[in-house]
Amino acid sequence: MLPVTALVQTLGGLLTSAVTVDGVAVDDLTIAEPAAGIVGQRDDLVLGVGIETPEAATALVAASAAEGAGGVVLRRGLARRRMVRDQARQDGIALVELAEHASWAHVVWLLRGVIDRAAVGPGRRDDAPVQDDLFALADAAAALVDAPVTIEDAQSRVLAYSSRQDLADPARVSTIVGRRVPDEVLATMRAQGVFRRLARSSDPVFVPASGGTKPRLVIPVRAGGEWLGSIWAVVAERPPAAVVSELVQTSSVVALHLLRLRAQADLSRRVAVDRLRSVLSGNPAGADDWLPPAPWRVVALGGEAEPARLLDLWESVSRRHAWNQPLLADLDGRGYAVVRDTEESSPGSWRWLARVLAEVRGEGLALTARAGRTAYAAGELGRSRAEAQEADRVLGDAEPVATHEEVWAEITIARAVAPLRADALGPLAALREHDDQHGSDYQRTLAAWLDHPGAPAQAARAIHVHPNTMRYRMSRIADLAGLDLHDATVRLAVRLQLAATLGQARLS
Repeated sequence: MLPVTALVQTLGGLLTSAVTVDGVAVDDLTIAEPAAGIVGQRDDLVLGVGIETPEAATALVAASAAEGAGGVVLRRGLARRRMVRDQARQDGIALVELAEHASWAHVVWLLRGVIDRAAVGPGRRDDAPVQDDLFALADAAAALVDAPVTIEDAQSRVLAYSSRQDLADPARVSTIVGRRVPDEVLATMRAQGVFRRLARSSDPVFVPASGGTKPRLVIPVRAGGEWLGSIWAVVAERPPAAVVSELVQTSSVVALHLLRLRAQADLSRRVAVDRLRSVLSGNPAGADDWLPPAPWRVVALGGEAEPARLLDLWESVSRRHAWNQPLLADLDGRGYAVVRDTEESSPGSWRWLARVLAEVRGEGLALTARAGRTAYAAGELGRSRAEAQEADRVLGDAEPVATHEEVWAEITIARAVAPLRADALGPLAALREHDDQHGSDYQRTLAAWLDHPGAPAQAARAIHVHPNTMRYRMSRIADLAGLDLHDATVRLAVRLQLAATLGQARLS
């Protein structure tokens, strides 16, 4: 069963929710034929292919709901009519808009692939036939233009390539070997405005020879106005207009394959995120079937990106450094990863993640990773997640990479002072009141004095004052608070209260 909302998100750009019903899911497709009494069955997604009037659309919605169907797909113009939407809300059936420009045949093909993928689960590689078709299309395009061809997505990753790449230049060879366009070639293409033109227009782009690279003919691949990727041909000169026209027609077929490939990838990612959320929330049922071998750590992921984009950024970083199926999920507004805790530094391990983080921070990407203690069973991942949160809270903007064990002292203090934040007991209340009324810094001064016992010079340096200033302040503190700092119990109690008041997990 696939939720209708997930199906719409997977084919975003072609489908849009007109009436959303919580919890509605579908497991099959039906092409409606009202005249023959075919209006769908229970949990079907009904496609109103031949429906052309609001009255017919309203009747189909009512009839499909009566049969227990999960949703109805109609052309946008019909789905937005008030009478149709009102009928869907009344009957409690999901209503989905299909973009006016979309082909019903193409949408049926895409929906069939996504629903079948959901039925067999993420273990089956249904994208292999799509990849095979893309390689066949690359060969067909190469035959048309009589030149080596690659098919790339909008991030310049190579999805398929034709034979005869031996006729290409070194830049193309590097692209094939690395499965993505080299950075220096990307920089050159951006400087020439190639990607800007591909993103904005459906017109083919001819790129002249430059810096040792041969000329290229680039055909944008678009669907519904969205740029999905490109067909790149390494040519000797600008091809004839008739050849370019045939390549443009080929691009529409490539677009269908890229949509299906993206839909399958989106669905797989959504399934993976949902099951990881479940195990992190304390429901480990079935987790051993898809988790890598234990032990693991849960890592709280941080960074300067917006929360909605942070997980995408981490996924991009993970995949770029060879973790092809990263275990990432967002939960309660935070991003998490589950990594293996082994002595190895292979992709997907904690050692590997720490090394990658050091590398990307060196490139100016301000990411952080704080790990909970080791989990040896799936049921312990919830505990490791809570510990990762603890480590992240006490570190703040400090060390970018740390484990729970490495910051045990700070965590111990944080746990101890948590109940003390509401009110200051004993003489410390007088110091807090004086600081609030007179702008003095007696609380921080006392904390430094306690952190450097018998070393007033070090205590003064810690808060950037002269030692004489430190001694004067301590005499005033003694007058105001009357603390017996010779008593070990008083020193511990006061320092814990100061940690709570000043928000310090580390006492020094």
